[in-house]
Amino acid sequence: MDLIAETGTPLLTDLYQLTMAYAYWHEGRAEEEAVFHQFFRSLPFRGGYAIAAGIGPAAQWMANFRFRDHELEYLSRLRGNDQRPLFAEKFLHYLRDLRLTCDVDAVPEGTAVFPLAPMVRVQGPILQCQLLETGLLNLINFPTLVATKAARIREVAGKDDQVLEFGLRRAQGPDGAVTASRAAFVGGCDATSNVLAGMKYDIPVKGTHAHSWVMAHDDELEAFRHYAAALPNNCVFLVDTYDTLEGVRHACIVGEELRARGHRMVGIRLDSGDLDYLSKAAREILDAHGFHDAVIVASNELDEATIESLKHQGAPITVWGVGTRLATSFDQPALGGVYKLGATRGAEGQWRRRIKISEQTMKTTIPGVLGVRRFTRNGMAVADMIYDLDDPEANRVIYDPGDPTRRRVIEADAEASELLQPLLRDGKLVGPWPSLEQIQQYARRQVEQLHPSLRRLLNPHGYPVGLSEPLYRRRLEMIEAHQSTS
Repeated sequence: MDLIAETGTPLLTDLYQLTMAYAYWHEGRAEEEAVFHQFFRSLPFRGGYAIAAGIGPAAQWMANFRFRDHELEYLSRLRGNDQRPLFAEKFLHYLRDLRLTCDVDAVPEGTAVFPLAPMVRVQGPILQCQLLETGLLNLINFPTLVATKAARIREVAGKDDQVLEFGLRRAQGPDGAVTASRAAFVGGCDATSNVLAGMKYDIPVKGTHAHSWVMAHDDELEAFRHYAAALPNNCVFLVDTYDTLEGVRHACIVGEELRARGHRMVGIRLDSGDLDYLSKAAREILDAHGFHDAVIVASNELDEATIESLKHQGAPITVWGVGTRLATSFDQPALGGVYKLGATRGAEGQWRRRIKISEQTMKTTIPGVLGVRRFTRNGMAVADMIYDLDDPEANRVIYDPGDPTRRRVIEADAEASELLQPLLRDGKLVGPWPSLEQIQQYARRQVEQLHPSLRRLLNPHGYPVGLSEPLYRRRLEMIEAHQSTS
């Protein structure tokens, strides 16, 4: 099964992208070179960082980008308010022959990212750049939310516990579910219940039985015995269909029978009730029967805050099944990512910086052809600089784009690295590609490079992201020039 994005359909877009593309073509500017940047303005979950995800699927979509005959036939049927065709036939012929020739740079998937710093830079014909906007936002915004939430859950669960993604049944449709499973793995989940995602992305899959299995038998002990007979190598018993602690005792009886046959009961799962109290009581019962290595799996509307609370209470849970609140990004349904024009290149070959002015400081864009430089000291990230690629080597002073009185001088011994890396050149993928497991490991290293104050759930410290001095001054001049003519 291909996700919609992997087909490369250009119709994964808003109509206004196509109408603007038509207007550029009609004006004779379709091939004019432009640069756009994709970024977000505020961190999700009131957290201290985000984890970029969805870059791989977005790259596939762009590499496969082309208009098929049935899509063009559909566009030919669209009408304006005078009931005449919205698009001229010659324009549709132009689209039929269109192949992406853009250069695209992006942060490696799994990178810790922060507000205003571009995650993606697209350079190429303005018509093509415009047609990429909605698809890129769709393919990156939601996965970034899920990967970020998974990283937060991984952080509070700790390195030794397992985190399982269980969100398929409540995710936003099939594409949303598979996308969420992939992004959750990027963010740090160990496995998923989603078999399709497991097959498609080689993610480990985990699962046992539901309450209906127990209810379909005359009693719980019989249900556990029959399940153990069928799957002696996959026995995690769901114990809360009736009386939870009695269910634990029944699991121990069947566990002893399994042990006598040379098998091992993996553990039990709690899906309701007071998880702290029940897990502690269950641990006592399991240990009393010699099942010291049997794990306790918890589910039931878990998220990072609940897991952190249970860990603080000393609940002996070591496997966390996180479903709805992860796969739907329950407490923040949208990232708010945007895609803005930074510059166009005229016939004379010089870049002309473009800026959008807003009464809201955060909505005034950053003009130019932008790069992002990360500075690290002793293996820890200390600041990110947004700069214009055409500027000479900038000094180590960064300016807060929202507050001109705030600036930071980056230490002389801090090492610099470029975050935006080649993703496509002339519309073709740049390789080699890391595996999903390598992306997950990279994401974990990225989080570990952040100061603990950035990683806490409540009131995290702010990470410094600022403009280089030349870029800051140019932006200020453009704002002042606009104000003087308004």
